[in-house]
Amino acid sequence: MHYTYKTKGVCSRGIEFDIVDSKVTNIRFHGGCSGNTKGVAALAEGMSAQEIAEKLSGIRCGFKSTSCPDQLALAVKEALGE
Repeated sequence: MHYTYKTKGVCSRGIEFDIVDSKVTNIRFHGGCSGNTKGVAALAEGMSAQEIAEKLSGIRCGFKSTSCPDQLALAVKEALGE
């Protein structure tokens, strides 16, 4: 399943990814801090959707109440229907 998510409260504008056999692949952030978003995408590549949701939820970026990793967790949860 391919999923597109419009981010909220962060520099990146959106995230796209695929979920195949409960694994998240082909993660692409649109915009944001290039090095950070590429790093998060590379580290999360191939992880289970549940593991991403658990590990990345609640991470904050400075004074913001969310972050690009947190937005990825939210996107995965939404894709799973949680």
